[in-house]
Amino acid sequence: MRMKVLMPQLGETVAEGTVAVWYKQAGDQVEIDEILADV
Repeated sequence: MRMKVLMPQLGETVAEGTVAVWYKQAGDQVEIDEILADV
């Protein structure tokens, strides 16, 4: 199932970020508050 994931605001002037590492693959189960990626 596709879900929207919100990224916390990094600062007042930061509008976007780049994903450095993904910790999950498509189809993996995700728990609440689990880290999905490093930005």
